[in-house]
Amino acid sequence: MTNHSLRLYDYHVWANKIIFNRLKELPRHLYKQEVQSVFSSVSKVMAHIYKVDCGWLDILMGKSMNEAMEASSQIEADAEARSLEELEAMYDDLSVRFKACISEHVDLEREVVLDNPYAGILNTRYSEFIIQVVNHGTYHRGNLSAMLRQLGHSSVMTEYGLFMYQDEPTTSRSTVSVN
Repeated sequence: MTNHSLRLYDYHVWANKIIFNRLKELPRHLYKQEVQSVFSSVSKVMAHIYKVDCGWLDILMGKSMNEAMEASSQIEADAEARSLEELEAMYDDLSVRFKACISEHVDLEREVVLDNPYAGILNTRYSEFIIQVVNHGTYHRGNLSAMLRQLGHSSVMTEYGLFMYQDEPTTSRSTVSVN
């Protein structure tokens, strides 16, 4: 049986890896260069995504949103202070922990009450936390693409549609036609 939450999270990891690889191709100074945009630098976008991923992992593991948010400013500051390569290693470690949590979770479809200090009480499912992580990352990778354009460089495609083809054998592509 396919674990759709894990597959979706795999997409998130793949898309972040594509972004890290693109950022490593660009001039080093661009990573922390100030830009007038949604975030003031590429490093701040990447640190923000990391911080939010950490928070949702904590919540998925049973912490309250308040508990998860308590550490968030320190996590973000630490991530911002790191080099691109150091932050990539932190992402890699986080993704291993996140995937293990998803794989070992007793019931991702179980209902849970989320108490968000900004939005209030929400009855939801653990699987929706993963959707939120992926959607949040996709949103900010879009911000990052716009910022790179502002800085005079292209980004890379990280759409789910491209990801779907990454693990598929070439023969299966030729036998299935989608119109």
